[in-house]
Amino acid sequence: MATTLAPSGWWRRWRWFLSAQDGSRMLFLLFLLGSWQGPRQVGAGQTFEYLKREHSLSKPYQGVGTGSSSLWNLMGNAMVMTQYVRLTPDMQSKQGALWNRVPCFLRDWELQVHFRIHGQGKKNLHGDGLAIWYTKDRMQSGPVFGNMDKFVGLGVFVDTYPNEEKQQEAQKRRYSPGVQRVFPYISAMVNNGSLSYDHERDGRPTELGGCTAIVRNLHYDTFLVIRYVKRHLTVMMDIDGKHEWRDCIEVPGVRLPRGYYFGTSSLTGDLSDNHDIISLKLFELTVDRTPEEEKLHRDVFLPSVDNMKLPEMTAPLAPLSGLALFLIVFFSLVFSVFAIVIGIILYNKWQEKSRKRFY
Repeated sequence: MATTLAPSGWWRRWRWFLSAQDGSRMLFLLFLLGSWQGPRQVGAGQTFEYLKREHSLSKPYQGVGTGSSSLWNLMGNAMVMTQYVRLTPDMQSKQGALWNRVPCFLRDWELQVHFRIHGQGKKNLHGDGLAIWYTKDRMQSGPVFGNMDKFVGLGVFVDTYPNEEKQQEAQKRRYSPGVQRVFPYISAMVNNGSLSYDHERDGRPTELGGCTAIVRNLHYDTFLVIRYVKRHLTVMMDIDGKHEWRDCIEVPGVRLPRGYYFGTSSLTGDLSDNHDIISLKLFELTVDRTPEEEKLHRDVFLPSVDNMKLPEMTAPLAPLSGLALFLIVFFSLVFSVFAIVIGIILYNKWQEKSRKRFY
């Protein structure tokens, strides 16, 4: 079954290709030529997947670096090892990230993440976890698992430390959340740039859903899959060593723009862990759509979730043009001079009346 792209998708890729540097163009062309492989059916109905190598990463981690010709860029304390990419070591106050340089214009996709979290810390004495991103901005360090706050896009968090519970205990108050959560905990958040991730409450106010995921210090592989099909977001995990996907999050009506970047990041504070990425594999999913679905699934420009109102972004005022600025200054000066002249005339008349009164 052939892969088809909408004209708008091709135009966006071509525009990015033209703006890229020579080294990036050559790597992108090579990966495009080698990215197609035979389709594989992944579910009931006509759903097939195609590995997209320009958005994927696996051993021996070729194309990872800090240069403009790399498909994946490292940031902070992240480093490439022989068997994994380590985002942060088991040391305090470290942060690292790994970002794809190629924007993704796929309409339906699935990202499979092979990761490992381990360290010497005992129960609840480790942290803080890692995040998987699909966002408008890339390579932006910040407090949200090593990425910027008020991001635009999707974040999926593997949180290993219960901040809210520990703060309640420190204040000698009984911890009584509405719904008890056991950590490590996986959650998801969609943001249009107006929301802050509440780290002290482990993202509870803005999460779309979540589940417990015991992923630390395991002796077998741990996987996470993020699937986005027909505005439907699904997060599943394989953390039991059984090679079976288990449901975690399912949210309909999620609207994500195309042209955003995939990435992953991690952050340690007073507590720490090793946060390792072994592979990232992105698959394009081809699904059948009815004419009605084609109309409903048009491109969007800001992330949103149906039946969930996100605060609207305040658009910045457009800068004044040179002519407008000149006219404002000119008329301000004319008004000032006119006011001064009127003031002088009134003052002189007042003085004349004062003299006549004395004589």
